[in-house]
Amino acid sequence: MKLSRRGFLAVTGAATLAGCGLDASPGQSGELLRSKAKLPTPFTVPLPIPPTKKPTSPGRYRVVQRKARLEILPGLKTEVLGYDGLFPGPTFDVRSGQTTVIEQVNELDVPTAVHLHGGHTPAASDGWPLDLLMPPGGHHDHGHHSMGGGDVKTGSRLYTYPNAQRAATLWYHDHRMDYTAPQVYRGLFGLHLIRDAEEDKLSLPAGEREIPLVIADRAFDEDGSFIYPAAPDRPGVESKYMEGVIGDVTLVNGAPWPIHEVDAVRYRLRILNAANARRYELAFDHGPAKFTQIGSDGGLLGAPVDHETLLIAPAERFDVIVDFSAYQPGDEVTLVNRLDRNAPVLRFKVARRAADDSHIPARLSTYAAVEPPAGAVRRLWRFRRGSAGGHQGWTINGKAFDPVRMQAQVRLGEYEIWSFVTDVHHPVHVHLAPFQVLSRRGGDPGPYDGGWKDTVDVRPAEVVEVLVRFSAHKGKYLIHCHNLEHEDMAMMAGFETI
Repeated sequence: MKLSRRGFLAVTGAATLAGCGLDASPGQSGELLRSKAKLPTPFTVPLPIPPTKKPTSPGRYRVVQRKARLEILPGLKTEVLGYDGLFPGPTFDVRSGQTTVIEQVNELDVPTAVHLHGGHTPAASDGWPLDLLMPPGGHHDHGHHSMGGGDVKTGSRLYTYPNAQRAATLWYHDHRMDYTAPQVYRGLFGLHLIRDAEEDKLSLPAGEREIPLVIADRAFDEDGSFIYPAAPDRPGVESKYMEGVIGDVTLVNGAPWPIHEVDAVRYRLRILNAANARRYELAFDHGPAKFTQIGSDGGLLGAPVDHETLLIAPAERFDVIVDFSAYQPGDEVTLVNRLDRNAPVLRFKVARRAADDSHIPARLSTYAAVEPPAGAVRRLWRFRRGSAGGHQGWTINGKAFDPVRMQAQVRLGEYEIWSFVTDVHHPVHVHLAPFQVLSRRGGDPGPYDGGWKDTVDVRPAEVVEVLVRFSAHKGKYLIHCHNLEHEDMAMMAGFETI
């Protein structure tokens, strides 16, 4: 592979990297985009709930990827790329162990590749970035599939998800090589929930008291269209924004700074950070409300954990219970982001008192930490800017992504210890299998590292060790940074399960 095909490597030298403010904020890695549109007053738009996708027949679904013009900012229309034309896409709500087959139909004018993030998925359905689904005609902007390593289809593709895993909050999104960031930014993402018998036995808040919160940031032009600094003459983003794109409008379930009416009872909040690069430290602005964490990326914890704040990097999920019973009807409490000077995210308005038969048990699941076996294979993954083929860029182990050459071969069924080493903030995601965080900087895991994870927030100049085991499915998979601009700028590595 000729690395020069990736335009960023040719145009971003050390001087650019030194000048783009990577360390300007201890909490964020990214460059701010400012909206030109008239923005609404926070907490005037109601919180929408993404619709649950209905099957066409038992276990089978059909999703149409298409453009749509939606009113995200009041009074303006925004063109989105949406699954079923929605922003975010429809929520899949499925049972553990019951296979779902999803026909994805591409009616866009760009190729796509769907990845079920957190899914234990056969390689053919994992969304390898060159397994492209072409739009009608199959000739539009097909990019790099001629490089090899990809299975290209036109019009529609079947994705098979065994769902052979614990109940968990997963999500799906586009994973097209070099263009993941702009295509997710424009709307190609949604939730995929798995439920199981273990979770069914718990008396957790349910129905209208189980709320998805898909948090993301965007910037809007005067006419309501998304602002995204795509490079005009090459794949990827403008070099100024290669550290990450951060917008000035916070969207929750596709609505700007929304408000949601609640009863004075417990609620289950499934929180996903779907931002390209922004990190959040969520907190309530006043009152006794706190977060009782019951689940992580890969499902329920063994026991609940209380947090005053939630630090959540791109692609991480937190399953939490919030108790509003100490508030009076008429009270309002605001969710803010402490990493951005308590910037508003979402407001809850307590409307009334109500009966509550939910319960948070002291023991949630059979989760147990695994002791690393003696002699486990160790692998080191270095995430950093550096030279690759004589040019500067984002790399893993000093290499830009090569879809043909695998950086590791991993045996199914065997535990391995992987060490992630960073220069700046990198949320590291591993496809196919969850992992347990063993240590940070040689010490104990952090307060947000509990449970089974598939994405871990690795902070600047930090080493995080995880224990991982791939138990099914042979083939090619990915480890990459989930700062989507970093990913598009080649911060991915392929590995093969054997």
